[in-house]
Parts: sequence; C-alpha cells; structure tokens
Amino acid sequence: MALSKPGKIVIISSPSGGGKTSICRKLLSPVRRRQGWTFSISYTTRDRRRGERNGREYHFVDDRKFDELRKRDFFAEHFKVHLYKYGTPRGPLEKVRRQGGVMILDVDAKGARKLHREYPEAISIFILPPSVKALKQRLRQRGTETREQLAVRFKNAIQEMRSFGAFDYVVINKELKVAVRQVLDIIAADGLRVDKVDPEQIRRITG
Repeated sequence: MALSKPGKIVIISSPSGGGKTSICRKLLSPVRRRQGWTFSISYTTRDRRRGERNGREYHFVDDRKFDELRKRDFFAEHFKVHLYKYGTPRGPLEKVRRQGGVMILDVDAKGARKLHREYPEAISIFILPPSVKALKQRLRQRGTETREQLAVRFKNAIQEMRSFGAFDYVVINKELKVAVRQVLDIIAADGLRVDKVDPEQIRRITG
C-alpha cells in the first residue's frame, strides 16, 4: 500500500477482550513496517504481564513518573482505566503528521474520543466482539487478571460497547483474519475521501 503525506493516524479501540491488540499485531507485519507503519507505545502504571517487555507492548512506569510526564503535557491523552493509568505520548503522533507513514494506536474508548478531538483527521475504528458471551469467554481465557480485576474489566467492557457510535467505523471481530482485512480496507479507502484528496490533482484531471 502506497503511503502519502501527511501521515495517517489510525485509532483502534475495543472493550477488553474485543481483540484490538491482536488486530494491531497483525496490521504491523514486517512488510508494512518497512513501508512506514508504526505502533504508538503507550505508558502505563500497571504491572508487566508474562511475556511483555518494557518499551515493546508498553512503557511501564510508576505513578510518580506518570504524573511527572502528565504535568509536562507529554501525553496527547491519558486516563485511568480499570485500576491503572494509561497515556499516549504526543511526540510520535506529531512526527507522523509531519513526515508521513501510518501510526496505529491501541487505546480505550475514552482515550480514543479525546485523541479524535485533538487529531480530527485521524481514522477511528471500534472493534466489537461477536457477542457478550464471546467477550466474557475471551476475558476468562486470558487468565491475566484476578477475579476482582476481571469483574471491573467486564463491567467497563459492557459500557464501552455502547460507545461505538462515536467512531468513524465499526468492525465485528468474529474471525481475526477477516477483521484485519476489514481494518486494512478502511485505512486504504479513507485516503480516497473527498476531503482528503489533493484538490490540485483533481483540477489537473478535470481541467
């Protein structure tokens, strides 16, 4: 897929268990990374899960460091989600705006809405599970939370699912491969919107 300037900011959100993280990983294939696709690595105060590395999935910081960064306007958005703080660094977004490429963001629904207000040209996509039953099963199968944390995540997930109307696009993640293809189609088609096409190019065609 050819990239054009300015760069594309793609905000992907879903309730916990909706599959946004799995979709983001599939989007960022080695080929697309060579084409300028990158991932916005958020900051969080939660503990690392098994297999995670600092600076890969997240930048893991304590509350004091997070609050220092927040006071410096380091974050484009930040919220307390479930029991922990999460923030999206502003610098990488501005770099993509200037230099081109595609920046993929994996954020919760509240953070996504705030980012879209600050970056109205961004593409916002909400990922829904095929059913509430499937969502609950996915959350349990992860085995990464305590019973208390799981209850908080499920309660918040139900509320977040009702916010899909605030997004540009909705994808139902019944089958991961299909959902990834649909997200790629959205990103490709968005560049062809009338308000994003170079008017000079159109004038040269139409005379």
